[in-house]
This record gives sequence, structure tokens and C-alpha cells, in this order.
Amino acid sequence: MQSAPGQEWNASGYAENARFVSDLGQPVVDLLNPQPGERILDLGCGDGALTEKLLAAGAEVIGVDASADMVFAAKQRGIDARLMDAYNLEFQAEFDAVFSNAALHWMKRDPDAIIAGLRRALKPGGRFAGEMGGHGCVAAVVVALCAALERYEISNPARLIPWYFPTQEEYRARLERNGFQIQYIALIPRPTPLRSGMRKWLETFAVSFINCVAEERRSSFLDEVTARLQPALCDQQGRWTADYMRLRFLACGR
Repeated sequence: MQSAPGQEWNASGYAENARFVSDLGQPVVDLLNPQPGERILDLGCGDGALTEKLLAAGAEVIGVDASADMVFAAKQRGIDARLMDAYNLEFQAEFDAVFSNAALHWMKRDPDAIIAGLRRALKPGGRFAGEMGGHGCVAAVVVALCAALERYEISNPARLIPWYFPTQEEYRARLERNGFQIQYIALIPRPTPLRSGMRKWLETFAVSFINCVAEERRSSFLDEVTARLQPALCDQQGRWTADYMRLRFLACGR
């Protein structure tokens, strides 16, 4: 995963609390439709669980990620995984396709720079298939986090949001001005069951919020956020569902 400010990645914790990310990634693999012999770049490969599916299709894949722990985990699967900053990709016109699942929304600082780098990495006419959080993703969670932080006297908590969740129209425009033609783009509601519960989700994905709270108060902060979310996202059997929205797209270089 690409590291957002304050965000930390641990491969074992991610596998335990966020395996749904790769488990639900098959639709974007299908959209990419990897072919034998193709050279594919997997941007934000994480621990390589989805990269394995690209390799199983017969493609030659290089995975890149900004987390050393994730790169190590991917290498343990036998994947050619490399520690690399997505804002400074080292490739020029060498891939038939780029694939990215659940990583682009962590690259908030300059989305255009990311897209431009991927365009440079592709051969002429190469395709880019991706899925990321879209507009409205985990909106209830964000509201609960910000409201709780205000009670903890953290000013302007919205500045801590580490995610970039664009509208369909916004991301289409970014792709087009960076040299891509859109083949498919859609904003897809995807309520996502959290088998480990909301607190584990927060501990995995909301580190930038948690770290702003004094260490001795973090447990009570997480209790408060979880309590705020329970009426909306937890059913009577105690099963949690996150309010995910996914932006899925396929684009080809001009």
C-alpha cells in the first residue's frame, strides 16, 4: 500500500483484519482481463494476494508498494515486488497494462502526478484497470471520527482524512487530461462486512486519526467512535458492515 501521512502498514495485521480488500478484488481483475505473456505493473500490490491472480493468468508482473513490510510479504509469495514511491515510478513505456486495487485512494497529495507516472510506464495504447474508494466511501466512519476528535479538542479534524475519494466525473477528467481514453468507469456501492468488527477496521485504516490522540486516551477514543457508528453500521446480531463506495475503471492510453 502507498503510505499516507501517519498511516502504517503491517502485513500480518492487514491479512487478519483486511483480507476482504483482496477477496473482493476479483471484478477489477476481470476488468483488466490479463493475458498470457503480458507485462503488467501492479501499483500498490500490498502483500501480493491479488498479484498472484495476475501471475496465474500467465502474465509477467512487477508489484510496487511503499510499505517495506508489504513488499517483504509479497516476495514471500514469490512475487517480483519492489519498494517504490508511486510519485516517483522508475518505468518508461514497458508495460502492457497497469493494475491497481484499493491503493489509489491513499495517494491523496497529487493524483495527477500518479496518473501521469502510470501513463509513462505504459507502452503506447496500454491499458489501466483500477478500483479505489469513490465519493461517499466510508462517509459515516469519517463523520464519526471527526466528531469524536472534536470532543478530544483536536482542531480541524478533517485535515487528518488520509483518503482521496473522487467522484466519477472528477476521476474521468483526471484520466483524460493525462492521456487516457475511458473504456469504462462507474461508482459502485459496496457495503462490506467486517468480520473482525469496526474497532479492528479503525486500528488498521484510521491510524492518522488515532495517532493525534494521546496514547493513554486512544482506547477510549476508539470506544467512542465505535459507539457512534453502532446504530448505523452494526446489526442486531452484532455484525458490522462498512459503508464502502468503489470507483472502478478501465482506460487506455492514447
